[in-house]
Amino acid sequence: MYKKDLDLEKRWSKLLQGLAELVGKKPSDLNGVLFLIGVQELGQGNKTFSKEQKQDLMHIAICKVLSYAGFYELDYIDQDGWPHWKLMKKLPHFDILEQEKLLKIQVLEYFEKEFDVEIK
Repeated sequence: MYKKDLDLEKRWSKLLQGLAELVGKKPSDLNGVLFLIGVQELGQGNKTFSKEQKQDLMHIAICKVLSYAGFYELDYIDQDGWPHWKLMKKLPHFDILEQEKLLKIQVLEYFEKEFDVEIK
């Protein structure tokens, strides 16, 4: 494993630990973190979501974190308060591991920018 990858995993573990302290439960994986970001971005508080809404929350989170790299831009917020995004540039064709690495990097950037914390 490259030093860069080790640094990413170290920062990722630190983020998961911080989230565990904040919400009282450690997210088990990237999907759990994306769900939390989706709930945060929706801004409607902690409530019960349907399976379809949970998928939509994950989509909101992915668009939000990838917006920092210029892939998405907020288009509008609908009458129910749900944000809708538009693709600004084509996503690179990555295998599943590269996709996960890109998302982790962007999630870390999200927390650093939105919550003004440094995760080292």
